[in-house]
Amino acid sequence: MIDAKKAITAFLAGAAIALLTGLAGPALAVSGVQAVVNGTAITSGDVAKRQAFLRLQHTKADAKTATEQLIDESLKRQEVARVHMSVSQQDVDASFARFSAGNKLSVEQMSQILDRAGVGVDHFKGFIAVQMSWPRVVNARYGSTSRLSNYDLVSRMMQNNKQKPVTTEYMLQQIIFVIPEAKRGAITGKRKGEAEASRSKFPGCDQAKTFAATMRDVSVRDLGRMLAPEIPPDWKPLVEQAKGNTTGTRVTEKGVEYLAICSQRQVSDDQAAEMVFRQEDLDKSKAGKNGPPENENSKKYLDELRKKAQIAYR
Repeated sequence: MIDAKKAITAFLAGAAIALLTGLAGPALAVSGVQAVVNGTAITSGDVAKRQAFLRLQHTKADAKTATEQLIDESLKRQEVARVHMSVSQQDVDASFARFSAGNKLSVEQMSQILDRAGVGVDHFKGFIAVQMSWPRVVNARYGSTSRLSNYDLVSRMMQNNKQKPVTTEYMLQQIIFVIPEAKRGAITGKRKGEAEASRSKFPGCDQAKTFAATMRDVSVRDLGRMLAPEIPPDWKPLVEQAKGNTTGTRVTEKGVEYLAICSQRQVSDDQAAEMVFRQEDLDKSKAGKNGPPENENSKKYLDELRKKAQIAYR
């Protein structure tokens, strides 16, 4: 899968240096619509902020480049919302905090620098949200379609001394302590405490729904069989580090969640072999060893969205 955290770090490396050395001046905040993307306006103020952001990266920062970037970003954001795969605000805030700490600055100091540069915190966080969410959508769209043929599968096993690779098979449930959006700021801490307390009392997957019914606004979702390479990157470390039959908790866009591990075992069937081989291929791609299929899929997806979109320039 695409590593969004690494992508953000790499993309912002130049920006971090410029921010710290104060190379960019404030952008002129003006109003007026520059383009409309499926009914969503991109204003002159948005374009000015993106130009300031581009200058921080020492890349081409003319209005046309900034506008086209914002159009692409708007299309991605709309598609992320349509398929309900956005990262949570907590994830975005945590990424921003890591970026600040990585540059030996507090969140407040980084916010002041962004404001002085003419970028602004909201614009920067909006960019981070899309960078983190878009790979999820691309992986959901294309991740399961690039299947290995029987011939490829047999060939890979022959290279592996005729042995099928072994991976871990999990049976999982998702336990969600729901937080209404309007109450997110007020009750997240309380709900996290309730979720943590419930883990020690979790009776097992067979009784999970009955257990959830004894608590307020708690839902259970059966995830079924999931092989280790299929586990989303946000959850994978928690599953691997789990002690007992539940993982640690995460704050997400739905509320506070944890996974229940109903069972786990080592498997080496054809599906497991294919998943392992595909994950190896993706790891090589991210290391630049056999091309960037994720980037190709991202471009293909975005081109498709552009062809269908109603884009009006002003």
